[in-house]
Amino acid sequence: MRASTHRPGQRRSNGRGTRARPPAAAGRLWPAPWIPRSAPHAAREDRRRGRCCGGSRSGGRAHPQGDRVLGFRFANTPEPDEAWSRKHGMLALVHTPGLARLRLSYDEATQRLAISLDGELLIEDGLDAAGRGRICGAVANFVKDLPESGLKGHPERLPLRLVGDGRTSRYQDRPDGYVTIHGRASVRALGKALDDPNLSELRFRSNVAVDGLEPFEEQGWIGKTVRVGSMRFRVHTSIGRCLAPHANPETGQRDRPILTTLTHAFGQEKPTLAVGLVPEGAGDIHISDEVVLEG
Repeated sequence: MRASTHRPGQRRSNGRGTRARPPAAAGRLWPAPWIPRSAPHAAREDRRRGRCCGGSRSGGRAHPQGDRVLGFRFANTPEPDEAWSRKHGMLALVHTPGLARLRLSYDEATQRLAISLDGELLIEDGLDAAGRGRICGAVANFVKDLPESGLKGHPERLPLRLVGDGRTSRYQDRPDGYVTIHGRASVRALGKALDDPNLSELRFRSNVAVDGLEPFEEQGWIGKTVRVGSMRFRVHTSIGRCLAPHANPETGQRDRPILTTLTHAFGQEKPTLAVGLVPEGAGDIHISDEVVLEG
């Protein structure tokens, strides 16, 4: 899954499941408030397998292993370092699209984080107190010079705090987390509406991508059960979109009107792409796992 760089598929019209697929890229800072994904999310050691922590039909925790294990939090965000907080209390693509230009690698065994900008190393350091401070200083210096920045005009947000233990997934969009999944046909349809056939699915930062669906077919899964390989998930909700996917994942420029296109071209009341799943237990999924809608 995203935390382990996997993405699968679902049932075709003939009733057979499609197969799990890998994401187009991994190991980059993404638009969200965490590490390594755009305000960093965590690096993956095995690109072929993803582990998901447990949940239940009625809810529960849904944290892919390695997903959003670190984050850059503002100084004036009141939550303690080990606690969850909303993304608006952290560096995130929603207000700092230029974060997409950053690339990172993270070694969980040694707990060393390296961040690069335009092919040049920006900072590499450990996760001890001194190392976290140096990493935060380097990232803050980069962010302060961006034309759109969550730090601009907000001196009270400095110094940044690099939070998380580098192992525990906790900084998702809701406290209990979701495993997120989108159909690649949905991204292709959106790209067609935008006159951009190469629209990158990385804008949407899903854990799992599905081949073999009709555009936005996954939105009809809400309240149903999906099996990915041997794991079962309850499809809990649609994923509403903020400004984060407007940012080009290579350049950090807001270059596509994703939100208005979703509402105007597809008749959505609120801009939506992908769905959130809660697992019924812990387990692994793999690239090319069969994904079946069980009802």
